[in-house]
Amino acid sequence: MVEAVMRPQATARTARKRTGLHKAMQRKSTIAFIMALPLILLIAVMVLYPAGYSLHLATLNKSMERFVGLNNFTFLFKRETFWLVVWQSCIFAVTAVVFKALIGFIVAHFVHNIPTKGQRKWRGMLLVPWVIPPAMSCLAWLWLFDPSYSAFNYIIALFGGDPIPWTGNTYWARFSVILVNIWIGAPFFMIMYLAALKSVPDQLYEAAAIDGANWWQRIWFVTLPMMRNIIAITALFSLIVTFANFDIVRVLTFGGPIDTTHVFATWAFRIGIEGGDIPLGACVSLFMVPILMFAAVFILRDINRRGNEA
Repeated sequence: MVEAVMRPQATARTARKRTGLHKAMQRKSTIAFIMALPLILLIAVMVLYPAGYSLHLATLNKSMERFVGLNNFTFLFKRETFWLVVWQSCIFAVTAVVFKALIGFIVAHFVHNIPTKGQRKWRGMLLVPWVIPPAMSCLAWLWLFDPSYSAFNYIIALFGGDPIPWTGNTYWARFSVILVNIWIGAPFFMIMYLAALKSVPDQLYEAAAIDGANWWQRIWFVTLPMMRNIIAITALFSLIVTFANFDIVRVLTFGGPIDTTHVFATWAFRIGIEGGDIPLGACVSLFMVPILMFAAVFILRDINRRGNEA
């Protein structure tokens, strides 16, 4: 008798569980999360393990046999070269991202206004600097900056100018690495902004034109507000990649002259790998984290605030 009463109740509970699972599986967000879970776990392992191991290395002495706590960090804070690297990395990243965003926005408008048939050709040509491996691009730029056979200096000489020590002078070397980074990264901004421009409804431009808005007013009051989220996300992504840039400085200047073009990645390599002090190199690389976290929180919070206002 008891079994007869319990059996329908158990069947009802099983049916409810199946119904709840079925409803959960019908949700697109749940299915998307389950499908992406293996990749999320893989990325977590590839990011969290190196990060944790770097923190562990940063607390060891040079021979990696003794725990020294925060001594490596306090040692870095007392070195002038470290603060020079911090300053150069910030200038390098911020300046490059600003100009990449500006150039990408202008070129995206240029391509967007080309008839549809010709856009594919222009998109392909303008993406070439971004598609080519950076090390190969830097080798070509190194020839252009060569002190003896510089193509730029040859053109300057034709107009009666003096040769420029592109990689031999501190300010020109900084200008050179920023210029190459802009040349490589601007196409990425261009293709992202071009996609965002195509998502802006034409009706908004037509309404603005009817209200008497000129070209600049249509960009300021229609285009930029519609693109502001993609602009912010693209800038954040590029800022992270630019901060961690290694190959441009390594190929063009090796951090010279006299460590005046080093960024975090190249100086960490110089100290950790070439100098044999891996814990100190780990400390240098970890110092990027608080700077990038501050930038990420600032940009993402602004995006969320605008999203709540909308």
